[in-house]
Amino acid sequence: MDYSQTIAHIHQQLLLEKNHGQVAGYIPELATVDSEKFGVCLINTDNVCFWAGDWQEQFSIQSIIKVVTLSLAYQKLDAQLWQRVGVEPSGTPFNNLSRLEHDYGIPRNPFSNAGAIVVCDVLMELFSDPREVVITMLRTLASDEAIHFSQAIAASEKSEGYRNMALAYFMKSMGNIMHDVEDVLDLYFDVCSIAVNCEQLARIFIYLAKHGRSADDRHSYLSRAQAKRINAIMLTCGFYDEAGDFAFRVGLPGKSGVGGGIVAVMPGEFSLAVWSPRLNEKGNSYRGLRFLEQFTSMTEKTIF
Repeated sequence: MDYSQTIAHIHQQLLLEKNHGQVAGYIPELATVDSEKFGVCLINTDNVCFWAGDWQEQFSIQSIIKVVTLSLAYQKLDAQLWQRVGVEPSGTPFNNLSRLEHDYGIPRNPFSNAGAIVVCDVLMELFSDPREVVITMLRTLASDEAIHFSQAIAASEKSEGYRNMALAYFMKSMGNIMHDVEDVLDLYFDVCSIAVNCEQLARIFIYLAKHGRSADDRHSYLSRAQAKRINAIMLTCGFYDEAGDFAFRVGLPGKSGVGGGIVAVMPGEFSLAVWSPRLNEKGNSYRGLRFLEQFTSMTEKTIF
């Protein structure tokens, strides 16, 4: 299917509409991003690429990386991983403390900040150099060695990361963080800082459109059952406390980040990345959500 005209049409229509929301100003480096940038890239399982706008400009991956770190941990531990982090939607903001206290230090899901911090702790157990493992996986999936960490963004997040520190120290007190809290948080901030563009992001997530396999079918990152479960968690937990609304309006597994990126997957067909830095009150890209809702409505490409 040729998506060129559909993508171009929706992109142009949204540029004519008012762009609501604000950039993630609570992270100083993200506050400097041009709020009117807007890029889209779709790559299908035949490796055909369709794009519009600022699809080649880099942005901070932020919480979207949580899908990759989860995949690395899940590949190694399988069901054992769920002893330390759940798979339920939280219904609360991504950095909420009260829910974590209620659940005795076990995060509701791996896409909350607390859940992703636990996954980083797990990666420190599994790999001697988890940063290298994460960046190598991204570069391999994207077929692009240019993907890199952003020291400036990582430092900026750490300078204001008090809520994440509170989450990590509370989980440490409950026995769900095994390593030094500062070391775990350093890994967490580093992986969230990674810079990507829409094309790279869409290529990275092809493995979840291909049931755990790489674009060329030469490597299996997850079993088919594991890929199914990660797509399910993306659908139910990938958009903080707006996940239900995303499933209702868009109908695809996806994950957002406060850098303004969103990636969505149609299993068996394509991976679609959108970037627009202005966020709604839930922390998700305003234009990104609008684009995806219109795209799935026009193409009727949803999992439902």
